[in-house]
Amino acid sequence: MMAGLVLDGLLALLVLAVAAWTIGVCQTFAATVGFTVYGLLLAVVWMRLAAPDAALTEAAIGALTGVLLLRAAIQLAPSEAGLNRLRPALKLRLLAGTLAFAITATLAAVVFHLPEPAPTLVPQVTAQQASTGLGNAVTAVLLAFRAIDTLLEAVVLIFALVAVWSLAPDAAWGGIPGAQIKGGSGDVRAYLSRLLPPVGIVIAFYIFWVGADFPGGKFQAGTLLAAMGLLATMAGLIQPPPVASRGLRWALVLGTLVFLALGLAGMPLAGAFLAYPEGWAKPLILLIEAASMLSIGVTLGLLVIGYPAGQAEQ
Repeated sequence: MMAGLVLDGLLALLVLAVAAWTIGVCQTFAATVGFTVYGLLLAVVWMRLAAPDAALTEAAIGALTGVLLLRAAIQLAPSEAGLNRLRPALKLRLLAGTLAFAITATLAAVVFHLPEPAPTLVPQVTAQQASTGLGNAVTAVLLAFRAIDTLLEAVVLIFALVAVWSLAPDAAWGGIPGAQIKGGSGDVRAYLSRLLPPVGIVIAFYIFWVGADFPGGKFQAGTLLAAMGLLATMAGLIQPPPVASRGLRWALVLGTLVFLALGLAGMPLAGAFLAYPEGWAKPLILLIEAASMLSIGVTLGLLVIGYPAGQAEQ
């Protein structure tokens, strides 16, 4: 018991130290590394709080945002020297620090003054979870009790990719996203891209399948699929299809379309939008998760690859 408290205390101090260092460091690349480490530490925190679903999601999101920010930091490196000379005045920095401290103190006060016991919907979820046929309460909440939020999150992810693609020059629109990479047969990237994807794909489908009853699900599985595709792409073994490809666009919206179609079907069959007919909740949720896993994997991979930069083929 005491060892666990000591570990939690040290972990909390480490998280705060990394957060402070990330904010205070001047170099963009160093701040990005600190932010990525901060996200991974939060995944450990969620595990200590017995929330493996949140830990898996935090690790997946942290890895993705870390890659995106590192890429942005590398592109901004040539202009960073000039920007560092434009530091805000000391008064402005003190004002920003004071405001941040005040917000943190307010949030801490709210947490420490929560009523005992804290308000919770756990009894209601537990009482209704059996009707979904799912053993994982997180999946039941996301796909049954607050499915509209999950549907909107899928739409937002597509909008994020469209925003990235909109940065492409007009002449490159419709072309292949990202830079063209050529890998040699003796390249370590080529070796890893042949060794790891078969294992990673099997693990991804396992995480998706067990997500109905245990920690896991479509987002974690889709992130792993995206990582395997990125590995093969960076080794030059595969090439992303053009952004104008109809097949690619169908893959991007497949999860949302299946989700929306089943949601609309719930109106005549179950009496409400995004409701499931009795006895069909689990197979329909698994169908939504499978389609969403594919769309999430494709979307996340393309977000990291970036927008088309070269001349589009005519």
